[in-house]
Amino acid sequence: MNSSSRVTTRRPAFRAISVLAALATVLLVVSGCGSDTGDQPRSVTVVGTGQVTGTPDTLRADIGVEATAPDVTTALDETSAKVTAVTDAVVAAGVERKDVATQQVSVNPQYTNPSPGTTSEVGGYLATNTIRVTIRDIAKASAVLSAAATAGGDNTRISNVSFAIDDDSDLLDQAREAAFTDARGRAEQYANLAGDSLGKVLTITESTSGQEKSATPGTFERDVAAAPVPVEPGQQELTFTVNVTFALD
Repeated sequence: MNSSSRVTTRRPAFRAISVLAALATVLLVVSGCGSDTGDQPRSVTVVGTGQVTGTPDTLRADIGVEATAPDVTTALDETSAKVTAVTDAVVAAGVERKDVATQQVSVNPQYTNPSPGTTSEVGGYLATNTIRVTIRDIAKASAVLSAAATAGGDNTRISNVSFAIDDDSDLLDQAREAAFTDARGRAEQYANLAGDSLGKVLTITESTSGQEKSATPGTFERDVAAAPVPVEPGQQELTFTVNVTFALD
C-alpha cells in the first residue's frame, strides 16, 4: 500500500513539469516572432512621373509595289523591276542605301469567280515586294516619298509612315530626372504628414513609354511626277515612370 501511494503522488509533479516546459516553449516562440517584426524598416513607396517632348528627326515608311500576271515568274519579275526602280529613286532623293531594307516578298494565286455549278480556278498571281525606308533628314521626306511614288506608279503602296527621334538619350535623362524629382516630392509630403523625416532610397523601379507620330500620304498617278507629299513631324512625347521606396526615419 505504501508503495502504491508514493507512485500516485509523483504523477502530478511529472505533469506539472511537462506543462511548464510547454509554456516556456510557447513564450520563446512568441518572443522570437516579436523580435523579427521589430527589424522591419519603416518605409513609403511612391510613383513619380516625368514627361518631356521633342521634335522627331527620322521618318520611316513601308513602300511596296504589286503586280498581277498569268504566272508566278512574270509577277515576281515585274515587282522586282519596280522595287529596284523605287529603291534607286529614294537613294537618289537622299536616302542612304543602308537605310533601305526588304520588309516583305509574297506571291499568291488569284482565283476567278465561279459560275453556278462550277468551281473557281486560278486566274493569275499577285506578287508584292515591300521595302522599309528610313529617312534621317526630315527635310527630304517629301521628296523621297514623291520619288518613290513616281518610280513605282499606280502599283505603289505606301504605308506605316511614322516619325521617331533617332537618339532620345537626352530626353530620357530629362524625363528620368523629372520622374525622380516628382517621386521625392510626393514621398516628402507623406513623410511630413506622418510626422517622420525622409530617409535613404531603398528600391527604384523604372519604365518608359513613347508616342509615335504617324502621317498618311496621298495617292499618285502612273507616269506622272508626283507632287511633294506634305509631312509634318509635330512633337513626340516621352513619359517616364519610376517607383521609389524611401526609408522613414
